[in-house]
Amino acid sequence: MAQLAGPYEILELRDGESKELTILKYESGTVIIHPRYPGAPTSKEISAIRLYVPQAEKPAGVPYWDVTSQTLIAQLKPFLEEIPEKGLRIRLTAHGIAPSKRYTLELV
Repeated sequence: MAQLAGPYEILELRDGESKELTILKYESGTVIIHPRYPGAPTSKEISAIRLYVPQAEKPAGVPYWDVTSQTLIAQLKPFLEEIPEKGLRIRLTAHGIAPSKRYTLELV
């Protein structure tokens, strides 16, 4: 799997926070992260999915979010195979705090 080109825009939601996204297209690859937990390596390559959204949904910076949560990636994959012509509209809600944070995914 190829490394996604920077800049990275890691999607991070706080416990209980929700975000609605219209996914226009996606790209799979890897990203380099820099974990901050005690004893962590200085950098680590992990799988990621880049979700492209309309500029109106993300007016600052690049028009995409990089998802690095492996459990969320597993939930997203079945839906991403067939993105409708007008985009796939989803709502993500975070539950808990990393590293045990999980997400619910709803089609909107």
